[in-house]
Amino acid sequence: MTRARIPDCPLARSVEIIDRWWTLEILHVVLCGRTRFSAIRRDLETPADVLAERIAELTEKGLLEADDTADDVDGPDDPAHRATALGRSLRPVLLVMAAFGNHRLAPEDRSVILVDEETGQEVDPVVVDRATGRRIDTAGFAFARGPKAGEQVAARYPEARAGR
Repeated sequence: MTRARIPDCPLARSVEIIDRWWTLEILHVVLCGRTRFSAIRRDLETPADVLAERIAELTEKGLLEADDTADDVDGPDDPAHRATALGRSLRPVLLVMAAFGNHRLAPEDRSVILVDEETGQEVDPVVVDRATGRRIDTAGFAFARGPKAGEQVAARYPEARAGR
């Protein structure tokens, strides 16, 4: 597992949790509803032993857990998994990353798009402030050090200014 170079940096902590590219790939498949081991394996075309190791690692990190509520029609040889609260909290990251990947492509060249299930219309996710609903990927928003900033973070970021 990758260790954060600057332990109190939120970006470094995120990379530490995500660690490898396949973390997001497996979470994406599970969050899309394919929770059985066989379905995940089929979707990702991953050898069973490799997928078992990866699922065990994601379970150890607290991103996945066994889904004991799933029907056992497929038996114990095909266990189900679900994303934990921590795993589900990565869904917005997946949505924005997919949008980022699509932005450089013409609409007719996109292989996967995000749609409103009710209308079938393609949607374009943006990042907004929960309190105000304002887009935060624009000018006027910047990183600032938080109250627990260590020396390295404090050297990089200014103090947050109180509201104007």
